Amino acid sequence: MSNFWDQHNECMDREEIRQVQLERLQATLNRVYKNVRHYRQAFREIDFVPDDLTDLDHLTRLPLTTRVVLRENYPYDMFAVPLREVVRLHAPALTLDKPQVVGFTANDLKNWAMLMARGLSSVGVNNEDVVQVALVPGKLIGPFGLQLGTEQIGASVIPMSVGRLASQSKVMRDFRATAFVSTPTFAMRLIDEMENQGINVMDLSLKYGIFGSEPWSEATRTELESALRITATDIYGLKEVFGPGLAWECPAKNGLHLFEDHFIPEIIDPKTGTPLPPGSEGELVITTLTKEAYPLIRFRTGDLARIDERPCACGRTHCRISRIFKRCDGVIVMRGGSIVPEQVGALLAAENGHIPDYQLLVENRDGQDHLTVLIQISDAIFFDEMGKQRTYMEKLHRLVNEFLGWEATIRMVEQGAFDPADRVRDERHLQ
Repeated sequence: MSNFWDQHNECMDREEIRQVQLERLQATLNRVYKNVRHYRQAFREIDFVPDDLTDLDHLTRLPLTTRVVLRENYPYDMFAVPLREVVRLHAPALTLDKPQVVGFTANDLKNWAMLMARGLSSVGVNNEDVVQVALVPGKLIGPFGLQLGTEQIGASVIPMSVGRLASQSKVMRDFRATAFVSTPTFAMRLIDEMENQGINVMDLSLKYGIFGSEPWSEATRTELESALRITATDIYGLKEVFGPGLAWECPAKNGLHLFEDHFIPEIIDPKTGTPLPPGSEGELVITTLTKEAYPLIRFRTGDLARIDERPCACGRTHCRISRIFKRCDGVIVMRGGSIVPEQVGALLAAENGHIPDYQLLVENRDGQDHLTVLIQISDAIFFDEMGKQRTYMEKLHRLVNEFLGWEATIRMVEQGAFDPADRVRDERHLQ
């Protein structure tokens, strides 16, 4: 049995969970029908009003929400409350045109803090712990929620961002951090840095590692646990919802508990959008039940997962989603962010207006995720003079790296080196 922050709600029986979901879903549908033009119009197109929903199974009648819809309603048209009630705004999406704007009411932040406290407690964190958070504020919503949750528990939080690995390892040792939160890629880099500094892991106070914002393998888990002498667990979130706080892996490490009193998960066929039978792998769809400022109905995450409602050894009754290793929309998740291939194509066209044949190659080398942008040589970008070719490549390199916020490789390859229809080649072998 693991630690609980809110044992009653975390251990409700399935019938009670469904009743809570139904009541909160009805309230949410009424709110969006009244206040969000997109949902009101979408519901009217199928001749639906919120009072028509009398059973959770009716949810599948409603249309799916995509990221395209969110972009089309930039910046505030998806908000279900007046802007004066929104106390925090985030624009975390990596995009060239319209960043996605997510809003929070004071009650949204209160719920987020509670959900983070649930998750932190589930992995063993309590008010005697010191939690070091190494995530990029602004680019990621997560650091703000982790601080809220840690403070809710009464633990000490060290918000460190990323970078300056020497400082990270020194603070970890000197401040006696007991829990470390980061991307797995950054944690692997930190291990190398501690070895370079001669820091003995036995001098650390670490007990827990909480890693997310990118997919990572069981082999990486084993390496992190061995090198840092910790229990390493996974977290899952969506920048469109809360960032982390949606689902947490408990010490049983048998899937991530999704808090069903605040979210309804579905699994659909990513090609047809139709619901799949229990236990099937498909695209994860999320409906929020308690979000006030920015509620989402049947939001397509793009992540491939399974749902498991079987009892968990930890005692929690909320369903578990499988760990996320793959997507169905071509988006690359790495280094704490999402990369849309078409956005990279737009950058490559910025220099001469021509989108070359390109492919994004993702690899994991020595525990680090690397991105290489392969560009096939063509008449439009081939230069007889080496100086012009070098200048062109340097400009592309600068544009791409400024956009990503970290270092990628740009490389020219011969015609036929890859199929231009395959925009992404992910060779991380995560499963």
